[in-house]
Amino acid sequence: LQGIFVLGLPYAILHSGYSGLFLIILAAALCCYTGKILIACLYEENEDGQLVRVRDTYEDIANACCKKLSPKLGGIVVNVTQVMELIMTCILYLVVSGNLLLHSFPYVLVTEKTWSVIAFVTLLPCVFIKTLKIVSKLSQLCSLVHFFIILVVMTYCLTQIHQWSWAKFRLSIEFEDFLVSVGVIIFSYTSQIFLPTLEGNMKNPGEFRCMLNWTHFFACVLKTTFALTAFLTWGEETKEVITDNLPSFLQTLVNLCLLTKALLSYPLPFFAATEIVYTCISRGNHSNYRSPLFAVGVRGSFLLITLLMAMFIPHFALLMGLTGSVTGSAMTFLLPSLFHLKLKWKKLSFLEKCVDISVFVLGFLCSLAGMVCSIKGLLEVFG
Repeated sequence: LQGIFVLGLPYAILHSGYSGLFLIILAAALCCYTGKILIACLYEENEDGQLVRVRDTYEDIANACCKKLSPKLGGIVVNVTQVMELIMTCILYLVVSGNLLLHSFPYVLVTEKTWSVIAFVTLLPCVFIKTLKIVSKLSQLCSLVHFFIILVVMTYCLTQIHQWSWAKFRLSIEFEDFLVSVGVIIFSYTSQIFLPTLEGNMKNPGEFRCMLNWTHFFACVLKTTFALTAFLTWGEETKEVITDNLPSFLQTLVNLCLLTKALLSYPLPFFAATEIVYTCISRGNHSNYRSPLFAVGVRGSFLLITLLMAMFIPHFALLMGLTGSVTGSAMTFLLPSLFHLKLKWKKLSFLEKCVDISVFVLGFLCSLAGMVCSIKGLLEVFG
């Protein structure tokens, strides 16, 4: 919940003004809600009225919803969507790593693509990751690095408190700029892809809802505080990635920390994507598809694909925006609310139905708006 997107929040506030602060709070509430209803779809009541976990994955939920139409259609759609988003996220981390290395060592005569290859080499051990426990250790280190970055930026901002002025906030906003802000804010909270696996691996799954409430609450507080202090410090000069606003003596340190964060962030989406593909392939009884060597081959292939796409896809940021608008909104808003309505319709109150429908409509509008902006950007780039 505290990913690299957080560094773009001050820029989002620049273009959305006071409404941006409201959006940060609203997005936290909505993403927390869709996370809860998604996990609720994993459970059904038994004869004694007790909740029993009858499904394990996002795919199982989708198949349960589409079983009358086609037993496996829902799972195929969800898996393709998940893998697309996860692979694009991995590619983004490689692109970011190459860019950060280029700016950290400007005097080394090496191209950005070469730096991406160097970053790729450090990620080769990901091929041997077998369990979520290893990934969680790396993610924990990633969180520590992230909080150090936030601490450095906020400490610098607090030294400039004498320059702060609430007059820097916009009252009027431009619609397209506002849509960009909506995208940055919403996608800084997305985590639904990982939730079924996370809940299934908890020692006490009964604490999941409480955990989700507290994590989203603290994420909201941290995001709001960080975005507000950074924007009040730089105002109209706020850049897309706030670390670019830092003085040069801090930039190199923060860039190297960001590089560490990007490399430590890579294993989570990579592990999730390869597990989905490996599970789909090895589902049959063929023993060759369940061997450890085959699993290493799947992970190695994915690792190579992310490198090749990072190096050769032109205008990757725009394509990432287009993919994110489609897959991000679908996995975060559209599918959880749709599946919840389908599986729990008879047990939902009128108010709960209205909330689910509202979330679905909001997700559809966000997805549509994001697609229009991204396609417009691509058309402008390609002339």
